[in-house]
Amino acid sequence: MNAEELRTKYIEFFTSKNHVRIEGKSLLPDNDPTVLFTTAGMHPLVPYLLGEEHPAGKRLVDCQKCIRTGDIESVGDSSHLTFFEMLGNWSLGDYFKEEAITMSYEFLTSPRWLGIPPEKIGVTVFEGDDTAPRDEESAAVWKRLGIPESRIAYRAREDNWWGPAGAGGPCGPDSEMFIDMGKEPCGPSCGPGCPCGKWLEIWNDVFMQYNKTADASGASQADGPGSYEPLTRTCVDTGMGVERTITILNGKKSVYETEIFASIIRAVERASAYSYGTDAESDRSVRIICDHVRAAVFILGDPRAVSPSNVGAGYVLRRLIRRAVRHGRKLGIEGKVSSPVAAAVVDKFGGPYPELPEKRSQIMEELDREEEKFLETLQKGEHEFEKLLPNLLRDPKKIMSGRLAFKLYDTYGFPIELTAELAAERGLTVNREEFDGAFKKHQELSRAGSGQIFKGGLGDQGEMAVKYHTATHLLHQALRMVLGNHVAQRGSNITAERMRFDFSHDRPMTTEELERVQGIVNEQIRRDLPVSMEVMSLDAAKAGGAIALFGEKYESQVKVYTIGNAATGIFSREVCGGPHVEHTGTMGIFRIQKEQSSAAGIRRIRAVLEQGLLSRGF
Repeated sequence: MNAEELRTKYIEFFTSKNHVRIEGKSLLPDNDPTVLFTTAGMHPLVPYLLGEEHPAGKRLVDCQKCIRTGDIESVGDSSHLTFFEMLGNWSLGDYFKEEAITMSYEFLTSPRWLGIPPEKIGVTVFEGDDTAPRDEESAAVWKRLGIPESRIAYRAREDNWWGPAGAGGPCGPDSEMFIDMGKEPCGPSCGPGCPCGKWLEIWNDVFMQYNKTADASGASQADGPGSYEPLTRTCVDTGMGVERTITILNGKKSVYETEIFASIIRAVERASAYSYGTDAESDRSVRIICDHVRAAVFILGDPRAVSPSNVGAGYVLRRLIRRAVRHGRKLGIEGKVSSPVAAAVVDKFGGPYPELPEKRSQIMEELDREEEKFLETLQKGEHEFEKLLPNLLRDPKKIMSGRLAFKLYDTYGFPIELTAELAAERGLTVNREEFDGAFKKHQELSRAGSGQIFKGGLGDQGEMAVKYHTATHLLHQALRMVLGNHVAQRGSNITAERMRFDFSHDRPMTTEELERVQGIVNEQIRRDLPVSMEVMSLDAAKAGGAIALFGEKYESQVKVYTIGNAATGIFSREVCGGPHVEHTGTMGIFRIQKEQSSAAGIRRIRAVLEQGLLSRGF
């Protein structure tokens, strides 16, 4: 089975079970300051798992693009990936454990679907602790389906519990499904979930059946007990990684041995004249190039694409491209490294992701431009590192000071990650604590850790975040009124203290334009306009004048938020997941603090909502 067949079968199976297929969302989340990328298939649906009504209904299925960068240094082994696809099915207050597990078992074992022999399947369930009981309900379902007690392992909270993203919220046990790879057990306690390699996880069903309330200190899931109350509206959230599943189904030892990477590896071989499988260290470089270029292509091809930069998601993108180029040079590639490999990625994934061929030329141009910049940096940085090397090797501790590493970055633009790699190749380590002390004053280190990601709805649904969310709609329309209808939202970032709003515009705004925009927004707040929501088809929404985000993929049924009505006049209509204030008069005073460039052709406004009299200026 190949990846396309797996995607098709998964969607077909769950639509046959009355699930509605929804579109996967952007890799770059909106309205969430805690992360840079969508890191899991469930993240775009968190608002609906928290109680928002999804316009497509209560049973959903999709395939979501994901990026995780926490393990970049591990990429190059047989399993770690930066970009991956996650299949998921969801119950929003509909079915629960019995139906979810039964459907999972059917999809895994039925000859019509994956056809995995039932005797090869093992599962894990939550073993219970002081805060929640042992999940005997899930275990009982598995037993009824024919999974013997010997292949049901009870695991601790760190293995089989999905905790809330913050200090409180929906949470519950999960049940993970594993395939027996045929290896000998590592010992008498070896069973599903054992990390020895005998059992490989293929799927995970999460059962959100409790609401955790934070304790008085606001302690999180990990550091405080809080209290757990049964939810009246339980949900199911599942995840099946495409790459891992294809690896298991085809009996491969590595994701890079599957058809997913075959044509991409061939592109590296053509560029380098190296034959994959010849040398372990060179093979690692091939895998790094394949993974990093694939991730870069999907970031650059995203409807909310960022350009390589020194901050945020752009820094992660720059790091991926530059690391791929460096390993290309290690393989002996003298010409371009990224774009020939990127062409293979676009060709491979252009079917399920048509945005990639549509943006082929922009993707190639960005990769080539960044590669040219990096080659100058690489030559200077490596030359300076080699000059430092004799003294470094004389140090019996074999530690490179963070001060020297920062000098390479600050003077020559040489990334700390590459300095660390060069040092490691020569048996040295870098004092990262010392480097970080100097670095934090210079730029933001990009990290994509675990945390909430929200798309199509607002993650932080606190009072101020909701006010700022409504303010983005007022600002969007005001910008279109002042600058023209070419203005389109390109992203937003909301906290309880401020908002950032990115929009398409090719020049800096004048002070007069900023004053007019700010005045228009505050006028709508002063008018105390009503805010209403309707669910309708996307075609009906567009016909009614609703604005939809450029390049975004929507379901057939969407939420449309309208500011104003027939009596007051409609000021704004946008397709949005919500939530919003009920009346604009509750928002406070809108003040623009800064307007600046965000990327080529993209401007960014930072603004706040204040109480009191409107102050002049910005």
